[in-house]
Parts: sequence; structure tokens; C-alpha cells
Amino acid sequence: MKAFAGFRDSETFTVIPDTFFRELLKDMADHAELKVVLHAMWSIAHIDSAFQALTQQDFTAAPLGLGLSEVKSGLEKAIEHGILLRAGRGNGTKYFLNSARGRAAAEALANGGGLGNAATVSSAPLERPNVFRLYEENVGPLTPLIADALKDAEDTYAPEWIVEAIDLAAKNNKRSWSYCQAILRRWKEEGRGKKQNRRDDQAARQRDIEEKIRKFIRG
Repeated sequence: MKAFAGFRDSETFTVIPDTFFRELLKDMADHAELKVVLHAMWSIAHIDSAFQALTQQDFTAAPLGLGLSEVKSGLEKAIEHGILLRAGRGNGTKYFLNSARGRAAAEALANGGGLGNAATVSSAPLERPNVFRLYEENVGPLTPLIADALKDAEDTYAPEWIVEAIDLAAKNNKRSWSYCQAILRRWKEEGRGKKQNRRDDQAARQRDIEEKIRKFIRG
């Protein structure tokens, strides 16, 4: 095996639940199950869809160093231990992470409805969620703490708000999440029109935002 050269400065991260380390890892002796579970967590975290499911092919096609029989064994053990869920039959079989979203999707599939066009949704993961990539390209490295903060922001603010806040931080050379967050909080407190035109009085608007952010940070 070739020696690992080390992680890059621009390395991306996948958030893994703390429960995995506190409760599951110590009892996971089978290497196939461990690889299958880690791959499932990584893949599902990168699926940009409400229907976050995988097929057996997603595991066999991945560079896990496992044969078909090992993938099947790893999946069975992960299901037996309650880490993954399985629903559907034959070629329509799907695998879900045993999370709130995964349980709801698996139950809906098992009951034969509630997924809309789920059957046409590809389970192949995207490179990464757009907001994460945007942050790395314009602000700085994506750490686990920043990843959590971005996920929280997606639950709180409209996507276009986050995109524009990151864009403003980069343009103003204020490359930090605290600056982006201050912009978002100010917009939420004061209200923000849904149909703003970025090109209208851009320089004046940026100066106004800059002043408001300075006042917000000062308290």
C-alpha cells in the first residue's frame, strides 16, 4: 500500500453523528460493515434531495475494497444492528440511514407511497452541497464546526440569502463565517425584500450593509 501523502488544505469534510463514535464503533468488529456504514454516511450526506437513499450498486461500485459477497454481508450486519434500514424489493430495494429522515422515507417506501418522483431520483451523491463549496471557494476552509453552522443557516435562512451573504463577505474581503452570519441576522431583523436587484445601486447597498454590520458587531 502506497503511503498516504496527507490531507490537503482545501480538504472537505463529512459530518458523522457523535453516536457513531460513542455507541457503535466499539462493537463494530467486522471491517465490511464498517466500510459499508461509513460509505453510506458519506454518500447520504452528499445527496441533494429529500429522498436520501442508496442501492446495493452504490456500494459495489464504490472503491471500498470489498467484493459483492462482502458488501452484502456488511449491509446485512448494518441492518441487523439498526444502523441502516432497508425497504423495497428486488431492483427497487433501497437503503437508508437510520435517522429521522431515513426512517420516514423507508416507511413511506414500504407503504407504497409518499415519495412522489422518488423512483427517478439518482442516489449517486453530488460532489458536495452547493453552499459548502461556495463557502470554501469564497471564504475559507470548511471545518466541521463551519459545516454545522452552514447546515443550521440553511434551516433558518433562504438559500439566496446565504449565497449573497457569502458573496458580500468575499467582495468586502471579510472572509469569516461570523461576518456572513452577522449579515444574515441583520437581514432577518430588519426584513429583506424578496425581489432585490443586485445590480441596482450595488456600491451604495454594500456601503450600507458594511455600516450596519459594524454596528451589529459592536453590539
